[in-house]
Amino acid sequence: MTTFKVQGGQKLKGEITPQGAKNEALQILCAVLLTKDEVVIENVPNIRDVNILINLLKDLSVEVNQTSDDTYRFKAEKINIDYLASDEYKKKSSSIRGSIMMIGPLLARYGKGFIPRPGGDKIGRRRLDTHFNGFIKLGANFSYDNKEGFYEVTADELKGTNMLLEEASVTGTANIIMTAVLAKGKTTIYNAACEPYLQQLCKMLNSMGAKISGIGSNLISIEGVEKLNGCIHRILPDMIEIGSFIGLAAITKSEITIKNVSYNDLGIIPDTFRKLGIDVQKKGDDIYIPSHENYSIENFIDGSILTIADAPWPGFTPDLLSIILVVAAQANGSVLIHQKMFESRLFFVDKLIDMGAQIILCDPHRATVIGLNQKSKFKATTMVSPDIRAGVSLLIAALAADGESTIHNVEQIDRGYQNIDTRLNALGAKITRID
Repeated sequence: MTTFKVQGGQKLKGEITPQGAKNEALQILCAVLLTKDEVVIENVPNIRDVNILINLLKDLSVEVNQTSDDTYRFKAEKINIDYLASDEYKKKSSSIRGSIMMIGPLLARYGKGFIPRPGGDKIGRRRLDTHFNGFIKLGANFSYDNKEGFYEVTADELKGTNMLLEEASVTGTANIIMTAVLAKGKTTIYNAACEPYLQQLCKMLNSMGAKISGIGSNLISIEGVEKLNGCIHRILPDMIEIGSFIGLAAITKSEITIKNVSYNDLGIIPDTFRKLGIDVQKKGDDIYIPSHENYSIENFIDGSILTIADAPWPGFTPDLLSIILVVAAQANGSVLIHQKMFESRLFFVDKLIDMGAQIILCDPHRATVIGLNQKSKFKATTMVSPDIRAGVSLLIAALAADGESTIHNVEQIDRGYQNIDTRLNALGAKITRID
């Protein structure tokens, strides 16, 4: 188990460039299976989940060449389908939730796909029904081996159809789109997810020869094509990392410039941090956060307490609620955090309470935060990272704390954040990694 020793109370200063977006990368990497031609992907983040998926592609006999630190060439000319039935595949693919998105491309191109029950983090149940119901509507047969915990989909022919998704699942929508692009006829998907990462996937597929319209809306139309070609695609900067850096700068009273953020793709993220009283300045395509001695949470116009809740895009992303919660704990004022989409994501607040934060956990979905207004620092403590986002939230709290904190299980942080310790140390943080 890898551990961080974090010396809190350091003011950071300088510039930092966000990594490529993890959630986009997992979709894009699966899409390379749709063509036998070469696909070049730029700005690929060097993080655990992405590296596992790249290794899975190699195991499937995809040719993979890394041409620079963040650029890869993929060629899925001949896929070893038999590998999907191996014990090694079951073990590797079950360790990462993103592997579920391999099924759609494999089903579209080869008429079959297998996947064990996916793993990942402990943030609550994430249903797979959307994925498989979509495959079935396109003409696939679905079976589940309860003993082995193994899902299988097969199809002699996929046909376009109209479907209404039960929930606007991002990975579910991505999987169905990647299947439908090679199906015969027209497919319409209503209540589709419309996150920027999904828009990127659609743009990439169109550059490969797909015919997708309605990009960015919740009604996607797809005209099936015979085959797809290669392309060059660049992954967006990671909006979750950008939000994490905004929060980190405010709570540690630091002056930080976040470079090349693709500001127009951030949605309401900057404005949500502004509601906490943080001065988020747009400078070209950069974000500048000046040093804050304190910051005050806004109330609603009628004077009632501010509520920040997650929602499907263009609502506020659930991945940043844990960051918002930590930052609010040192603000002036109070806020209700409402985590609607996952039922276990707020349980990490116990550790923040141990550090001196004033938080009332109302139920698994809601927490009331009473800000300390920087009048008393968090106390250093020992904690364990339960998932990617909570792990970074605890890291941010540790950087703002008085004394040395210990964070165990930072492998969870490594799943989503590239070399986070060395990058923050370059700004003046004191984080020591102990393997």
